[in-house]
Amino acid sequence: MELTPFQRRIAEKLPHIQLRFQEMLSKHTSFRIGGPAEVMAFPGNETELSDILSMSKELDIKPVILGAGTNVLAPDEGLCGLVVCLKDCMNGMEAEPDSCIRVMSGVTMSRAAVFAANQGLSGMEFAHGIPGTVGGGVYMNAGAYGGEISQICKQVTVMNLQGDIRTLSKEEMGFGYRHSVLEESGEIVVSAVFALTPDSPEEVKARMKVLQMKRSASQPLDLPSAGSAFKRPAGGYAAALIEQAGLKGFRIGNAAISDKHAGFAVNLGGATAGEMKELLQTVSQRVFEASGIRLEPEIRIW
Repeated sequence: MELTPFQRRIAEKLPHIQLRFQEMLSKHTSFRIGGPAEVMAFPGNETELSDILSMSKELDIKPVILGAGTNVLAPDEGLCGLVVCLKDCMNGMEAEPDSCIRVMSGVTMSRAAVFAANQGLSGMEFAHGIPGTVGGGVYMNAGAYGGEISQICKQVTVMNLQGDIRTLSKEEMGFGYRHSVLEESGEIVVSAVFALTPDSPEEVKARMKVLQMKRSASQPLDLPSAGSAFKRPAGGYAAALIEQAGLKGFRIGNAAISDKHAGFAVNLGGATAGEMKELLQTVSQRVFEASGIRLEPEIRIW
C-alpha cells in the first residue's frame, strides 16, 4: 500500500510507536460500523501517548481519541488524520493503600471490576458489565444499576493535548449525569484511582454474577450495539418512552431498535452509520411527537 504524504510524515515522526494505516474503525467500535482511519496509533504507555500528542501539536493536528469504541458511532467514510486507540495499550492495575486501586485508562471496566473483586474490594460491581474502558467510563461518568464512576472515583490523572500531565480530585472532575469536566477541557484520562470498600471476594463476585444475569436476560448482548442509545430524560426512561411510541423493533435498513430492550439501538448486520443516524433521529422525533419529550443520544456520533 502506497502511503499518503500524511501517513509518511507520521511514520517518520513516530518510528517507535505501533501505527496502522487505513485501519477500519468498524474493527474498533462495538457497533461494528465505520470506515478507514487514515492513521491509527496504539501508544504502549503514557510516554508514547505524550510523544504522539507532542508530535500532533508540532504538526498542528488534533487527534481523535478512541477507547473501546463502545459508545461511538463512527462515519461510513472513515476519518482523515490521526486516531489514537488506548484500549489494551494504556494497560495495568495495582492495589493502593486505604482500599483503593489505580487503573490505567486502556483497561476495560469489566477487567477492573474483576481485579477489585479479587482484591476483596466492593464498589465496582456495577461496572462489570460495562464494556468500555476505564478512560471512557471516567470521561463520561459511566454507570449502570444505580452505580456510577463518580461514586467511587477518588482522583484522575489526565494528559492535555500538549502532553502535560496533572491530577484532578473527584471534585475537580465536575461529574454530572454522563458528563465530566474533561468533555470541555479535552484532556485524556491516563489513570484513575477508585476508593472502594473491603468485602469478601466471594460476596463481591456473587453480586456481579447477579447483575450479569440481569443484563443477559434484558439486554441484546448478542447483537452489536453501543449500549443505551439515549440519555435518561428528566422524569422518565428512554426505553419506556420508545416502547410507548410503538417503536420497539423499529428499523431503518439494518439499524434497529432492539425488540428485547427498547433502549438499545442494534446493528442487525451490515448497518451503516447513515442508517443508524437516521434511526436515532427518527426515534427521537417520534417520541417527541408522542410525549413532548426530546430524547438526546447518549452515543457519541463522530
